[in-house]
Amino acid sequence: MGKVVAEISMSLDGVVAGPGTDIDNRLGRDGELLHTWMAHGNETDHDVMAGFFTDTGAFVLGRTTFDMGIDVWGPDGAFERPAFVLTHRAAEPLERGKTTFTFVTGGPEAALAQAREAAGERDVVIMSGSAIDQYLRLGLVDELRLHLVPLLFGEGVRLFDDLADHRVTLERTDFVTTPTMTHLTYRVTS
Repeated sequence: MGKVVAEISMSLDGVVAGPGTDIDNRLGRDGELLHTWMAHGNETDHDVMAGFFTDTGAFVLGRTTFDMGIDVWGPDGAFERPAFVLTHRAAEPLERGKTTFTFVTGGPEAALAQAREAAGERDVVIMSGSAIDQYLRLGLVDELRLHLVPLLFGEGVRLFDDLADHRVTLERTDFVTTPTMTHLTYRVTS
């Protein structure tokens, strides 16, 4: 069985979506700056991005991430692997190219069980801040990968806000730096 990996881009002050998130500003004001490294970074950044898919067999994402992303991910759905949407609103599965989005209303454990089954021996990658916080709180994350963008937003949607009364211990296992990014990998130890 593969690892459960939480992976996300964030500013140095922990923001994963800028202020004012809505349908017109899917990542909030200036939120797209959190992801420019994927398309406009250097060769090392591109290697990190390619590694995002190498060992991944399935994805878990929050409903807000799905709602904000589905129109911009294009006709192939971007992931080319099964994606499980953690939600309270039931919906029929949605196929976009090689990506099938399955809406799971049974909670985080149910979504993870379905993703693990679909991933087989490969990793399950959890995306979106609220989902990452839920899985960290439940102690179900093996590895945390943070892509730090040298920005300070001051406000916006923050990662780890739902962990105020919950301690998570990490051991850094890898880091890659480029002129515009710092990519950090941690093993979750408790």
